[in-house]
Amino acid sequence: MPGQRNGSPPIHIEDLTVAYREEPVLWDVDLDVPEGTLMAIVGPNGAGKSTLIKTILGLIQPAAGQVRIYDRSYTEQRSLVAYVPQRGSVDWDFPTNALDVVMMGRYGHLGWLKRPGPTERKLALDALTKVGMQEYAGRQISQLSGGQQQRVFLARALVQDAQIYLMDEPFQGVDATTEKAIITVLRELRAAGRTVVVVHHDLETVPEYFDHVLLLNVRAIATGPVAEIFTPANLRRTYGGHMDMLLARDGELTPGGGSNGRHS
Repeated sequence: MPGQRNGSPPIHIEDLTVAYREEPVLWDVDLDVPEGTLMAIVGPNGAGKSTLIKTILGLIQPAAGQVRIYDRSYTEQRSLVAYVPQRGSVDWDFPTNALDVVMMGRYGHLGWLKRPGPTERKLALDALTKVGMQEYAGRQISQLSGGQQQRVFLARALVQDAQIYLMDEPFQGVDATTEKAIITVLRELRAAGRTVVVVHHDLETVPEYFDHVLLLNVRAIATGPVAEIFTPANLRRTYGGHMDMLLARDGELTPGGGSNGRHS
């Protein structure tokens, strides 16, 4: 999109500090997210992962530092960014069906005064098909399973046709079918040159699913390609005494202890 990218990274974060009641949740974070990458944000509970996503989206105001989307403010670049929130933060009792939820993703393109028409309906149905939910288009969202609800929200993000996708724990508590559907879509987005940033809790699948990673624990511990950054030494720096990963004999990371390597 000429005039919107200017050769700048999709997301540039500089000296970012966020505090709740004067207690820092993020401290002096610097991050550049390369174009066309699939990046995981991982870290222990309370590391500031969801806070980082919400600050990028302008939902939380930082105490210091800045966030730039293609070298402009999020407000200026809002149409380039799609967001999939944590499923637990959504009111699933709202009386609407899956198709209508997905069409809501087109409102930013239409403007609030124009009603969605046949074009938006087709785009929404296509998105539901991509996530394997086309047969549930008319189903009330409250009647869907957790995994189905998550796929509907992924479809809503897809119809926005964004350049950057921010997702907060999309794999949390979903079934195997949904997990497979989500990672397939994420890889298709990456193949299309889109940039995807995912708050992720399952350390075991990071090397399989992602090409870049940010290890976060209030501070940015390390960031870069998974092959270089996702090491036992960096994970110990990130998780400290809670680190329960073991280094297998073949050099691969495997979960150990009672948590199955899962942290939210």
